[in-house]
Amino acid sequence: MAATCDVCGKGPGFGHNVSHSQRKTKRRWNPNIQRVRALVGEAGVTPKRLNVCTSCLKAGKVTR
Repeated sequence: MAATCDVCGKGPGFGHNVSHSQRKTKRRWNPNIQRVRALVGEAGVTPKRLNVCTSCLKAGKVTR
């Protein structure tokens, strides 16, 4: 599943794991993406499955 939000476009952040000896390995922080059945369209009546981050769900940007 893609790690991007269909509403706000939030994607993964990239960086390094840093050990005590300062060795750096690549890592990524994925957003908390949930697959929800949301109502979309002009009238908001067409149900469609969207990948939505939990911050958009909490903010009420999606009608379930």
